[in-house]
Amino acid sequence: MRKRTYLRLAEQQEEQARRHLEEVREIYKEMRGYKHDFHHHLQTLKVQMEAGETDRALEYIRQLDRELQNVDVLMKTGNLTVDAILSPKLSRARAEDIAVEVKAHVPGELLLTGVELSIVLGNLLDNAIEACREAVGERYIRIFLGLKGNMLYFHMLNSAGPKKSKLGSLFSTGKAGAHGFGLYRAQAILKEHGGWCKFNSEEGAFTSEFLVPGTVAVSESK
Repeated sequence: MRKRTYLRLAEQQEEQARRHLEEVREIYKEMRGYKHDFHHHLQTLKVQMEAGETDRALEYIRQLDRELQNVDVLMKTGNLTVDAILSPKLSRARAEDIAVEVKAHVPGELLLTGVELSIVLGNLLDNAIEACREAVGERYIRIFLGLKGNMLYFHMLNSAGPKKSKLGSLFSTGKAGAHGFGLYRAQAILKEHGGWCKFNSEEGAFTSEFLVPGTVAVSESK
């Protein structure tokens, strides 16, 4: 019974990750569309200004501004999949007045699949946003993501509420069911790839950290 439940929840996690990636790919398509249309917008404004139609040009600019405000700010880490995972999560954090700082640079190809990356990064970011909602005072998320040799290293510090107690190797999240299972899955995926993760809870702050093989080691022999 436990194995069937595990497999069912794992399938749900993977399906949610696939849907999330597809949603963000649509955002990228929309952004490419804006880039393609940019030249046409400039030509329209140029014609209006040359014709002395200042009010009409200003209204055109206001309309463009309203449309652009509905497009999420996209990350540029060097890896499109990582960008697709981080962008909407961090956009949601900013929308909740959470200060976000990110230093991230990763190669275009990683050993973790897109679905695995979505499960691992997605769950850690969801937990950080949830913790920030409980914080008193400044609310922030600070992320570093990059390579250490051939290893992918992630470190995140975020504001939080009271210090949490550990449940096994993890911490309680304030939510039950599949949400807690998501953290377990993230930890399991990292271990499956020979990596590790650490979590630390202090009064007002929470730290998440992991190290996992990121790229295929290049042989020195010719």
